[in-house]
Amino acid sequence: MRRRRAAFAGAFAMVIGLGAAPAAHASGDRDWDWDRGRGFKIEEATIADIQHAIQRRQVTTTDVVKLYLERIKAYNGTCVSEPQGILGPITMIPHAGKVNALITLNLRPKHRVAWGFDARKARSQTDPADNDPRMPDALETAARLDQQFARTGRLAGPLHGAVFSIKDQYDTFDLRTTSGADAFWANDRPPDDATVVARLRAAGAIILAKANMDEYAGGDARSSWGGTGCNPYDTERDPGGSSGGSAVSVATNMVTCSIAEETGGSVVKPARWNNVVGLVPTRELVSADGMIQRGLNTRVGPMCRTVQDTARVLSAYAGFDPKDELTAFSNGRLPERPYESYTGSRRLFGYRIGVIREYMDKDLFTPADAESIDIVDRAVGELRRLGATVVDPGPKGALFQSCVDRFVPKWLNQQFTPQWPALFPPGGDHNATLLDLFFDTSKVPHTAAGRPSIRNIGGTGSDAGDARYNLNAYIRERGDANIKSLTDLITKANFWTDPVLVNRKASLESADRALTLATASALQAKHTMQTVVHQCFAELDLDAVVYPSGNIPPAVLTAVQEPTVNDRGSNWTAISSRGFPALTVPAGFTTRVHDRGPDGQLLAPKPARLPVGVDFLALPFREHTLFDIAAAYEAATHHRSPPPEFGPLDRR
Repeated sequence: MRRRRAAFAGAFAMVIGLGAAPAAHASGDRDWDWDRGRGFKIEEATIADIQHAIQRRQVTTTDVVKLYLERIKAYNGTCVSEPQGILGPITMIPHAGKVNALITLNLRPKHRVAWGFDARKARSQTDPADNDPRMPDALETAARLDQQFARTGRLAGPLHGAVFSIKDQYDTFDLRTTSGADAFWANDRPPDDATVVARLRAAGAIILAKANMDEYAGGDARSSWGGTGCNPYDTERDPGGSSGGSAVSVATNMVTCSIAEETGGSVVKPARWNNVVGLVPTRELVSADGMIQRGLNTRVGPMCRTVQDTARVLSAYAGFDPKDELTAFSNGRLPERPYESYTGSRRLFGYRIGVIREYMDKDLFTPADAESIDIVDRAVGELRRLGATVVDPGPKGALFQSCVDRFVPKWLNQQFTPQWPALFPPGGDHNATLLDLFFDTSKVPHTAAGRPSIRNIGGTGSDAGDARYNLNAYIRERGDANIKSLTDLITKANFWTDPVLVNRKASLESADRALTLATASALQAKHTMQTVVHQCFAELDLDAVVYPSGNIPPAVLTAVQEPTVNDRGSNWTAISSRGFPALTVPAGFTTRVHDRGPDGQLLAPKPARLPVGVDFLALPFREHTLFDIAAAYEAATHHRSPPPEFGPLDRR
C-alpha cells in the first residue's frame, strides 16, 4: 500500500528538521530585495552554483525560487494561436516569446494570485481553497529550508536549492496529476508522491511545477489541459515528445532540472531538440512507482543543463524500491560512489567507444539527415582527440551486424520467421532452417525491404493488453471516487479537436478493448537485443557506443513531418528501449534545415540554428561510465547554448 498524504507530510517535516508547517511565508508577493542577489545569475546556474551562493549568503533558497518564478511569469505563456480555445485547432506563431512548458505551479492561491498566474495554473482544480497545512507550497518549502540553514549553517541535503519541474506523468501529492489530460478526477491530486518525487524532496529539492507533456505520452506536443508546447529555439517547431515540457523548462532556465520519462524516445528527443542533457537510465535502476502508464520499458529520466547535475539527480533517486519489483535487479549493482563523482574526467584514455554507423549512413536516409550526421561525426573525432580508442566500422559499416545475423533469427524466432514466408513456409521445418542460418549467417535473408538490423529489432515493446493493464493498475491504486477504470478515464474527460494534430481518444479506446495481457513478444525482443548488444560489446571490448540522438531536426509542429525511412524515425531508441542506459549531450547546431511541403516533398534547405544531440550508451547499470565519458566530451566542447530569445530578464 502506498503512503498516504499525511504520512509523507510528517516525514518531509522531519527530513528538514522543522516539525509542524509554519504560517505562509511573508514574501509571497513579487517584491523582495533584488540587491541581495545582484551578483548571482540564475540563468544557466548549476546545482553547485546555487548551493555555493546560498552558503555565501548571497541568495536564499526563497530568492532562488522567486528568480525562477520571474522567468516563468515572463516566458511560460501560450505560444500558439488558438482562436477556438485550448481544445480547438491551432496555428504556430514565429518568435512567440513564450513556450508553455509548465502546466501547474506549486503555489497556494494567495501566492499564485500575487504573482499574477491564472487559476488554470492552480495546484488543484478540485480543491480551490488549498489550505491544508500539510501541503507546503514551493515558497513555504523554500522558507523552511532557509530557516533550517540559518539555524544550522548546513544544507538540508544534496539537492538543497535545486528547483524542479516534474513531468505530469508522475504523482505529486500536493499537485494536480493527470498525464496532461483534462480528466474529471474527484480529487485531481493523487494520495501520495511517486517514489522518485519523494526521494527528490528528501534530498532537499523543491518541486516548483508540473511540466506540460504530450497527453498520455502520445505525441504531438499537446495537452487538453495544458495546451500546446513550443520549441524555444524556434517557437513554430516541435519541442519533442512526450517530455517536451520538461526539456523546455530546463532549456529556458525556468527550473534547475526536471524529471522526464521515456518509453521510446521521450527523453532523448526533447533533450536534443532543446540543447539539454537527458539521461535514459537502466529500467531496473529506477522506480516507476506512481507513474501513469508504468510499464516494462518506462524509464524515469533526469534532464539538466550539465552532465554533473544530471548525475547528481540520479544519485538522489536510483536504487531498489519495494513498490517496483523490477528494481530488485539493481541490488548490489550501484556504483560505490555517487554518480556525480564520475563527472570530473577531462581525458578518455583507456576507454573503447564504438560508433553505430547503422544510424549514420547517409545513403539510407534523406538530405534532411545529413547535417546532423556530420555534426555527430565531428563528435566522434573529438572523442579520439580526448584519448579514447574509437572502434569505427567506417562510413558504410555496421558495428552490430555480425551479432544481429547470428542471434536475431535464433532468439527472435517467433517474430522473425513470419517476416520471411518463402524461407519459413507454413508447415515447414522452421527449426532446421533456423539451425542452418545460425551455422551459416550468409544465408540470413538480407533484402532492401527487410534486412535484420540493429535499427529494426528494438521498438518499445508494447504488447496486447499492456496499456489497459498498466492504466487500470494505476487507477485502482490511486483509488479515486469518480474515475475507477480506463473506461471512466476516456468518458469522463475532454479531448481537443484538430484536423492536423490527432487527440488520444481513439488510441485509448483501442487499448480499452484488449482483454488479454500478452507481453511475451516484448520480453523476447528485449532478450534478443540484450544478447546482440552484450555479445558485440564483449567481442569488441567496448565500454560504450556513440551515435546521433536522432538525425532529424525538429519540424514545424503543424506541418508535414519527415517520414520514416529505412527504420529511421525522429530518434534512435531501439537499443536503449531494450534495457540499456543512454545519455544525450548537446553536440552543436544545424545551419540549415529541410522541411516538407504540403505535398510531402522535401523543400530546399533554409537557414536554421537548431540543436543536435549525441548519445552515449553503455551496458545496464553502467550509468557512471556514461557520466565519465560525457563529462569529458562536454568540458571539451561546451555545446550547450541557451535559446537567444529567452535570455536574462531586466531586473532594473
